[in-house]
Amino acid sequence: MGIPKGSLQESTVQLFERAGFNIYVSSRSYFPTIDDPEIECTLIRAQEMARYVADEAVDAGLTGIDWIAEHQATTGKSVAPIADLVYSKQSFRKVRWVLAVPEDSQYEKPEDLEGARISTELVGTTEEYFKKLNVNVSVEFSWGATEVKPPDLADAIVEATETGSTLRANHLRIIDTVLESNPQLIASHRALEDNDKRTKIENIALLLKAAMEAQGRVGLMLNVEK
Repeated sequence: MGIPKGSLQESTVQLFERAGFNIYVSSRSYFPTIDDPEIECTLIRAQEMARYVADEAVDAGLTGIDWIAEHQATTGKSVAPIADLVYSKQSFRKVRWVLAVPEDSQYEKPEDLEGARISTELVGTTEEYFKKLNVNVSVEFSWGATEVKPPDLADAIVEATETGSTLRANHLRIIDTVLESNPQLIASHRALEDNDKRTKIENIALLLKAAMEAQGRVGLMLNVEK
């Protein structure tokens, strides 16, 4: 089972805990322990999870729809979606990948960016987005700090946001949403051909979804006469 390393790691471990699994992560190891003898865990960056699941290095894992889409756009390989799990590092809502431009620029809609430079981590997905709009742009990979690149290093960016506060702090405004994303439990097609693995993965999905459904609800206990 691939556990996403990075921003989703803590919230994912907490979700598993609410579902009845205790995962213990050591700062010196990429192989967390879990109190289920049928599961072996490994920490994998969310950006790489779909690749390792598709290549059958791990049977299943959790990563965002954004990185699943990016993997398919760049490699053509697919994974099997098992369950949608709407949570993020800050909240229980979806993350948006948005097209943002300098707040004082003349750009009002995506079509205005003909011939522009776009900086993003989500290169393949962004290229497909503009291709569907029939807008020719140059999409450049960003290693991070994408918000500071316009206007000198890029004309616009495609970046993930939950609240938009970081974009506003860097004097950027959103002109479109490229993709909405949330974590998914995914599995390799071969793992699902194994009945035992399929049953285990589906049971994990059921428990994780139940834990999410229970979030925000309360239990009520009553003393009643027989």
